[in-house]
Amino acid sequence: MVSAASLDEHAYVRGGATQIPVKILVVGHFAVGKTTFIGAISEIEPLSTEERMTRASEQVDDLKGVRSKTTTTVAMDFGRLTISDRVVLYLFGTPGQQRFVQVWEDLARGALGALVLVDPERLADSFEVIDLIEQYGLDYAIAVNHFDGSPVRDEAALREALDLLDDTPVVTCDARDEASSAAALTTLVRFLLDRAQQEQ
Repeated sequence: MVSAASLDEHAYVRGGATQIPVKILVVGHFAVGKTTFIGAISEIEPLSTEERMTRASEQVDDLKGVRSKTTTTVAMDFGRLTISDRVVLYLFGTPGQQRFVQVWEDLARGALGALVLVDPERLADSFEVIDLIEQYGLDYAIAVNHFDGSPVRDEAALREALDLLDDTPVVTCDARDEASSAAALTTLVRFLLDRAQQEQ
């Protein structure tokens, strides 16, 4: 996989060269829409490890606000998106529960950055996710998954609630919508490009 230092603007303009694979994590707390996001945007049939939730899992997974949820990711989701003649994104969706933290550690290896999906009605659930991403040293962008009927949150208030750095991108998306999801990923990639250029 490519490193941040090698992904610059030339990756988008040089013709006739092989594609650069870029590993991106799609992360977020339980039931925030990661599987839906990858399914909406992947140009290949996405790999999903969704399993039906059992009564045992109901004792450890907080279903507040997502009572209709009947399945959960137990390993990862995987999809692919070609964004230019030179760059192809390999998207790895992580499980949202704390008990799968070892899977996170494995998937984080070689990742260039992460898109953190956030439910504006459950912001506190995102704290552990953001802590993990920062622990792994990954640059990230926040994508607020706007659910039906949920109020639009003020960006400044979101930043304060999530304790974000000033340069951390924050966008609103609908994980069910291909164009909206693509725009969120584009924001992340542009941020990663800017960071890579600053490090050169």
